[in-house]
Amino acid sequence: MVVMLVFLGVVGVIALKLIFSSIFLTGSAPTPAGDGLLPARGDIVDRNGVPLARTIMAWSIGLHPNKLVNDPMEVAQKLNRLMPEHSVSEYFAMLRSKKNFIYLRRRATPELVAQANAIGEPAIALAQEPERLYPQTYLAAHVLGWTDIDGRGVFGMEKVLNNRLLDPDKRGTPVQLSIDARVQAALEDELGAAKDKFTAAAASGLVMDVRTGEVLAMVSLPNFNPNDPGATDIGNLKNNMTQSVYELGSTFKAITLANAIESGVIKSMAQKYDATAPLQVGRFKIHDEEPAGRWLDIPEMFTKSSNIVTARIADELGQQRETAMFDKLGFNHAPEIELTGKVKPLWPRYWGRTTTMTVGFGHGIAVTPLNLAIAYCALTNGGIYRPATLYKVGPEHPLNSGRRVISESTSARMRQLLRLVVLPSAGGTGKKADVPGFRLGGKTGTAEKAADGGYNKKLNVSTFAGVFPMDDPKYMVMMTLDGPHATADTYGWTTAAWVVGPAMGRMISRIGPLLGVIPDERHDVDESELLPLIWKPGPAKTLTGAAAAKHDKD
Repeated sequence: MVVMLVFLGVVGVIALKLIFSSIFLTGSAPTPAGDGLLPARGDIVDRNGVPLARTIMAWSIGLHPNKLVNDPMEVAQKLNRLMPEHSVSEYFAMLRSKKNFIYLRRRATPELVAQANAIGEPAIALAQEPERLYPQTYLAAHVLGWTDIDGRGVFGMEKVLNNRLLDPDKRGTPVQLSIDARVQAALEDELGAAKDKFTAAAASGLVMDVRTGEVLAMVSLPNFNPNDPGATDIGNLKNNMTQSVYELGSTFKAITLANAIESGVIKSMAQKYDATAPLQVGRFKIHDEEPAGRWLDIPEMFTKSSNIVTARIADELGQQRETAMFDKLGFNHAPEIELTGKVKPLWPRYWGRTTTMTVGFGHGIAVTPLNLAIAYCALTNGGIYRPATLYKVGPEHPLNSGRRVISESTSARMRQLLRLVVLPSAGGTGKKADVPGFRLGGKTGTAEKAADGGYNKKLNVSTFAGVFPMDDPKYMVMMTLDGPHATADTYGWTTAAWVVGPAMGRMISRIGPLLGVIPDERHDVDESELLPLIWKPGPAKTLTGAAAAKHDKD
């Protein structure tokens, strides 16, 4: 009877304590028990909820040398058979060391844990602990970054979001990025195929919403696996979109034209400029890769990518108006995006008349690919500059209001001109990227690669910056190959028209339907005002092979 009464008393005390806790100890601060139900670090997902980074409970295998019971040599031999990354002598040294604890394997498989447990040695420690997992492996690695051994972000969005992902009040809710895993995979695939085909040293690419600044895909190659960043070459960890600067060549001609139209230097699309011969400026000579030998109007100079005419227009603009436009487009600082470790564009040290002319066609100034991508969004979206963002725009991350850099009318004119470059009937340098129905517009750019204070005349940086559908701009796509090499089907050329153009076309056809852009050949930019201005030669012998390739190069 006494034992029974004691037992009932203990149960009663426990019951009363539970009731008291449920009534009086509830509040906003999580209890240790409640906190244990949350992940140690919050998840990161793409814009559609696809997991990109999450924390799992993973097995680890370690050693407590001071708890060793069995013969160290025998245990060392058994460990070597299970985990051959260390030799028997190394395991023996670990077991004989004075350390309190040594990790042998983190994120071990359950099968390996069972085999290690079967050794029957008390010094072998088996435990489950939180581990950061990137289930899509290489996908968006440079965007996500990785965490250190203690679970803290050291690179990419893992670093940017570190406090948010560790906050007990918020870490139960995933952070949603602007990245679309489907578009990211397509860009990695197409860019990687182009890089491999032309044996380029590196590559970078981007898909961006021109209206919001959201980055749907960002690729830098070579890539790495964030599940094991220490296993890759340190150079592969560099994000070429934000941490490399390039002279991006003729893609700058769109900026020069927009500036000239906005400032009144260009008053009419029929305005003509002398391109009959190379332009001599002091001891320098500016020439076109495919000389026109005549005067060119604005649509002609842009579709033919004339350096001579662009230099003349930049000369009329002058340094002050040229640098003012670069300032407006953010070329005076590192690209605006949440990632850290960004680099600033490299401006010329001396900005004289010749510099003003050459910078007009992208020679002598180096920017990150992301700097240029943001600028192209502003040129085509109605004239509003907005920073790039890796957050999905919504209640938590509202749309940035941006700032106006060019008028709506100038932006509309640029959409016409950029579409002409890709429109097959206009014969522009970007026609190999055209996909019927998607109304792509853009600009090719090829520049000699900077090296040792000069230029490597055998290597180019080849870029295509495009927007589609150009009659209702939605998405900006950019692809850059660093140091591509020619193949038989490019007839020796490594210009953007040949090495990037076809890849751009394949990319648009893949991601267009994913993004809700359905091919429609009934609608397009109205080019009725500009097409008559493009001179058409009379009947001539059809160019084939290398001759056609020379005619088509950027």
